[in-house]
Amino acid sequence: MKAARLLSVVTAIVLVVLALTACQHEKSSQAEPTVQTETTTSTKENGIFNMENYESSEVFNILKVNQGGKYDEICTTYKFNYLSDGLKIEGYLSVPLSVEKTQKPGKCVMFNHGGNRDFGKLENSTLAPICAVCDRIVIASQYRGCGGSEGEDHFGGDDLNDVIKLIDLCEKHFSFIDMDDFCVIGASRGGVMTYPAARKDSRIKRIIALSAVCDLFESYEARDDMKIVLKETLGFTPEEKPEEYEKRSAVFWADEIKIPVLMFHAKQDKQVPYSQAENLYVKLKDNTDCTFITYDDDIHGIVHEKDYQTIRDWLNQ
Repeated sequence: MKAARLLSVVTAIVLVVLALTACQHEKSSQAEPTVQTETTTSTKENGIFNMENYESSEVFNILKVNQGGKYDEICTTYKFNYLSDGLKIEGYLSVPLSVEKTQKPGKCVMFNHGGNRDFGKLENSTLAPICAVCDRIVIASQYRGCGGSEGEDHFGGDDLNDVIKLIDLCEKHFSFIDMDDFCVIGASRGGVMTYPAARKDSRIKRIIALSAVCDLFESYEARDDMKIVLKETLGFTPEEKPEEYEKRSAVFWADEIKIPVLMFHAKQDKQVPYSQAENLYVKLKDNTDCTFITYDDDIHGIVHEKDYQTIRDWLNQ
């Protein structure tokens, strides 16, 4: 009798243990989707615009450099370094918040700045206004020998590789950039970096030229200070190596530019003669879609506010 009772107690204990084990297994099975959901949410929050994901041996020191003020409500700006021909080059990137919210690749504009060496170098605040006007991702190279970039400024020589390398990174490294309508803006000296880049790189689909240099021979003759700059950066005069000046001057091979161009140039520009843009336009309009907007003042490297919408409409057409 006692043996029967003992057997009943043991059986009951076993059944309780089995029930608890089954319950724990069921809870464990139900917990798995919760863990997966958290992981998915975390990935979504990071998304393709999480700049930490793009740190590598080629792209590094990515740092947010927002300045505060109205542009922080429009875009986020970053400073970074990348390698070009073994040199550490400074780069900048500005992403519209409207694009970032989509978590989809956005269209991009590359900005090629003017100046030489540290004159005209990019600042933390340079790209945000361009981003606001274009409503596109904006990326830019400091070029070698400018700002915090290593190397020497050759005014459209080997430093052109820094522009091409950045386009490579846009295509292959920064997965948030849509290359379908890649546009390049060249301001002043930036014309020497933009037109030759478009001549050799078919990934560039459109050009916006702001008071852009397109005839280095004329630039040399027009200003005594430019004689000094060009002798120091190129290392020779037009008489000594005319082929080097020609390869930097789109006016001599305008027929090779087959993509749409939007040009802005002031008639009284004292930095880059208006005649450069005028001569280039005459040649471009016969072989490509070219729009030329002129001003009667002497502004240089910028456009009037009334033309901001003109740029947006041109980009979106």
